[in-house]
Amino acid sequence: MLIFWEKGFDGSSLADLTTAMGINAPSLYAAFGSKEELYLEALTLYAGEVGIEIWSTLDETPDVRAAFERFLLATIDAYCEESVPRGCMIALDALHRTHSSDKVCDVLRNHRQTNIEILKKRLERGIRDGHIPASVNCEAVATFYATVQNGMSILARDGGTRQDLTATALGAMAGWEKLVLTETSSGNQP
Repeated sequence: MLIFWEKGFDGSSLADLTTAMGINAPSLYAAFGSKEELYLEALTLYAGEVGIEIWSTLDETPDVRAAFERFLLATIDAYCEESVPRGCMIALDALHRTHSSDKVCDVLRNHRQTNIEILKKRLERGIRDGHIPASVNCEAVATFYATVQNGMSILARDGGTRQDLTATALGAMAGWEKLVLTETSSGNQP
């Protein structure tokens, strides 16, 4: 997983992968079938191990605004972890538009869309709980915060400090009231 996280799908050579795994190419193909299938398994592992720490904060926090702030702060913790590559494997690999695998592109796109849907559902719960008005454009707000998170991933990979990422997260949260409490948040317009 770490090789793919660091180098992306296309940037990870067969030699990189076999060296990291301590196996030869025939063993890799026997175990996984292809580089693509190995990548997809690594992506599933990433989402289940790293992603869960970030995304679980949304359900654990009763207040929707506090949940989104905790979500961004958990993102900072994950993206600044010293023992793994910085940033998000899913967001960063989207930057490589030369993917030799349409399936990989589709899976990455679906992961990112699912992330927006998770944020949207949390906002809808916030409406049901009475924390934000029913007029909130949940799709637009969810897309905004997903975009902030993706940008934080790039900033982390580019060497941004914990303080840089925290400033970004707090800046995004400073706009919360404008996003959810104004007339422009109503309807289907972004």
